[in-house]
Amino acid sequence: MSEPKIGVIHYNWPGYDLEGFAQRASEIGYKYCELQIGDIWDGESQNGEKSAEKTCKLLEQYGMQASAVAAGNDFIQSDPDELKAQIERYRYVCQIIPVTGTDIVRSDGGWNRKGDVPEEQWDGMIVESFKRCADYLEEFDVRVALDNHGRSTNDGDWQLSLIERVGSDRLGVNFDSMNYRWYGHSVEKIDHFIDILAPHVFHTHMKDGTNDQPYGGNYKGAALGEGEIHLDYIVERLKSIGYDGAWTAEYEGPEPEGGIGYEKCYKWLRSHL
Repeated sequence: MSEPKIGVIHYNWPGYDLEGFAQRASEIGYKYCELQIGDIWDGESQNGEKSAEKTCKLLEQYGMQASAVAAGNDFIQSDPDELKAQIERYRYVCQIIPVTGTDIVRSDGGWNRKGDVPEEQWDGMIVESFKRCADYLEEFDVRVALDNHGRSTNDGDWQLSLIERVGSDRLGVNFDSMNYRWYGHSVEKIDHFIDILAPHVFHTHMKDGTNDQPYGGNYKGAALGEGEIHLDYIVERLKSIGYDGAWTAEYEGPEPEGGIGYEKCYKWLRSHL
């Protein structure tokens, strides 16, 4: 059996720049990491491949490699020109991400940041956008791991329906174990989500905590094993279908400084994978 890919997200590491993060994460024992798009590209220049290669080499200095890169896309736009710009941007992101050594484009649905798109239109916009992006996935040989994040994509049944409607085997999910709970789903419902989505999981955010109100009304992050999520069940289901992606820790608890929370998460992953 191959060694599990224990990873960590470059998020919630106060006091660390990218190199400091890589150094500290590698000291803890992490070998993989999810990067943010800003770690490899400034969002404007057309030399993203060069900056992505530079980031890749930095990670290599600390024995790490990218497991995914978060695209930072937003496909909920009231202005057709803004949506077109988002899709064009997404194409370029798909082009440069493979330079980091991963084929996983960790993606969102959208945020409706201006509040001007009625909720009943979100689904159609997201479906149509990923259909329009499907050719890019083939062209650059990448896969989409759609995150269950915020209000637009945070339902496993809906994620499965999106995959089926887009019709591309390059579209899967990033299974974030705690985001569903933030949204208001029960822990039992999260078990159902991993049951139906396991064959489509390309990447994970292994995250724990507690919440009993919609939209994180009583949200408390925790180290892995210290919250209410059935993490062992998630591991069991993913192992049962031969998941070979990264097990990526994400920590939103009270001990982010110095990577203390991420140390606890690493120990849990080492002992449960």
